Amino acid sequence: MTREFKKILRFWGIGLVWFYFLLWPLMGLKGDQVSFADSLKVWAAVAVASGLCVVVWLLRERGVLDPLGRGLAAGRNAARAAYSGLPVWVWALVGLACSLCLPLVANRYVMDVFINVLVYVCLGLGLNIVVGLAGLLDLGYIAFYGVGAYTYALLSIHFGISFWLCLPVAAVFAAIAGCFIGYPTLRMRGDYLAIVTLGFGEIVRIVLNNWMGLTNGPNGILGVKAPSVIWPSFANGFELETIWLRSLDGLYYVILGLTVVTVISVYRLNYSRVGRAWEAIREDETAAELMGVNTFRLKLLAYAMGAVFGGLAGAFFAARFRFVSPESFTFLESAMVLSMVVLGGMGSIPGVILGALALIALPEAFREFELYRMLAFGAAMTIMMLFRPAGLIPAPRFGSRSEEAD
Repeated sequence: MTREFKKILRFWGIGLVWFYFLLWPLMGLKGDQVSFADSLKVWAAVAVASGLCVVVWLLRERGVLDPLGRGLAAGRNAARAAYSGLPVWVWALVGLACSLCLPLVANRYVMDVFINVLVYVCLGLGLNIVVGLAGLLDLGYIAFYGVGAYTYALLSIHFGISFWLCLPVAAVFAAIAGCFIGYPTLRMRGDYLAIVTLGFGEIVRIVLNNWMGLTNGPNGILGVKAPSVIWPSFANGFELETIWLRSLDGLYYVILGLTVVTVISVYRLNYSRVGRAWEAIREDETAAELMGVNTFRLKLLAYAMGAVFGGLAGAFFAARFRFVSPESFTFLESAMVLSMVVLGGMGSIPGVILGALALIALPEAFREFELYRMLAFGAAMTIMMLFRPAGLIPAPRFGSRSEEAD
């Protein structure tokens, strides 16, 4: 038995012991009763599965699985060649067609989950501008989501303005909030930037919670109007009637349209001169400034542009539930959106979409596992970050750094 093998077994055993001490309080303590049977069953299944993974890894290290690996690599290369042979717009059209047909085959539960996924895709792509492209760690991004939601709620309740007219207003107010929040933080970097943005996000939530005269405080705002469209009717001659999009199918198509606009906008920003300047700031802010990049203005623009898409998603959130309250815009939501960006791949549009699917749809798919589904979900995220630290679909990089060559 080699020293490396002993080391692997030791770490595997320590991990299993730690996992059982984490699992037993969740499953073994039920009221006044103490039980070991349920936790031991789950622990044994995890031990067997992880043991098989260890065996496969050891066989791979010894070269036993090299023929199988070469076959899988050949299949992967062939699939990648077939995938790259088609233009991007073909895959985009296929995805859009499948999205448009989803309400025809899905039930209400699936539609509700996918509406949540699309909302978080908009939020993730907005935060991706700030974190993924400009390299600015923002822990208070959900504040812009709240600004957009309350903007539409107040305009709808007090002035009766339609959802479509409020969308650009919500985006503008969110951008202004992004400038206000981003301006004091532009001279900061790293941990200091994260702490300050976290503080500003909490300030916005506390203001929404305590400004009774405007936001109705913790009671929230009720009676927000749903989106509506004007449709021609020929029942009694030609006339135009207003159709309220209160059903899940109608709301799904609204958020799908907002998502398509968000994806196209972020894609165009990414491959523009502004996007290249943001990437230069992310890689080395000092070098970018020496090369003539106006880092102050572009970092402020990154905050404003990221906030725009958060404001659009917030306006839809208010229209969907027809109710807003400060409890919907906590730090946990900011952490969830940031996790989507990091898990999917910072700066990658397909990665953010896949990250939103993973963090929103997968927990719903494993809901039947009840208490320990989130434990398994957290373990899966940890494993992903260990084996794919760049994300599920890393963004392509242009050029290389000198230390990477070394």
